[in-house]
Amino acid sequence: MLAVLGGLGAALAFATATLCNARAARMIGAGPLLAWVMLVGLLLVAPVVAVREVPDDLDADAVRWLALAGAGNLLGLFLAYRALTLGKVGIVAPILSTEGAITAVISVAAGERLAVSATAVLVIIAVGVMLAAGSPDPDPRATSRSAPALAVGAAVAFGVGLYATARVSATLPVVWAVLPARLLGVALITLPLALRGRLRIMRPAVPLVLLSGFCEVAGFFAFGLGSRHGIAVSAVLASQFGGLAAVAAYALFGERLARVQVAGVATVVAGVALLSAIQA
Repeated sequence: MLAVLGGLGAALAFATATLCNARAARMIGAGPLLAWVMLVGLLLVAPVVAVREVPDDLDADAVRWLALAGAGNLLGLFLAYRALTLGKVGIVAPILSTEGAITAVISVAAGERLAVSATAVLVIIAVGVMLAAGSPDPDPRATSRSAPALAVGAAVAFGVGLYATARVSATLPVVWAVLPARLLGVALITLPLALRGRLRIMRPAVPLVLLSGFCEVAGFFAFGLGSRHGIAVSAVLASQFGGLAAVAAYALFGERLARVQVAGVATVVAGVALLSAIQA
């Protein structure tokens, strides 16, 4: 049951972050947005790491998983932010949410075993995600053709990063799994932009950036805790952020959903309910 709760908590946090990012990215651009979000995340995580002792399990193997988790998360966020500047949330978010299915496939390929019933429900949920992602755009407003491709690249990067996060969360405190992406982001993006005088931000974007930075950290904490009780289950449930973000974008931003997309979201919701019952 903890795997379910962790995955759903991550989904809610990531959906909120996606909605904030969609607005902020169009205000200040993908690069500056990523720089600020990483800085906010580091300011949240660094004090927690500073007051704790270095874990005994922080060996060379753990460092490799940490580096992979950080790189996957950072690359995924940049591609996702870029996609959100070019496309609508209702199209980009469901594609991004296939990260959970990608992580689940990686975890099963690596040897994780699931009950037949849980495996069947995971397949149903993955189908729902793909239906939502593959629907045509009913809105006459143009969406750049590169947005879906960028979202696919982001989903793959996120999937690898999530799996690495889950692996390291099994032996290290979750905060150590969240730290690498923030360190890399500040070192490779925030500081260079600041030194070049390009770390800009608009006042309306400030609350969006703050909330996004918090939700990114909170989502990974929730996923890291849930993955200790089942990587595949937590990963696929975390992917529900795409459906949640698409529905919220329809209500908040007036984005229209295609019938196939609605069917995909409904399939996902039904799958979540069934999986929760099985896990309980």
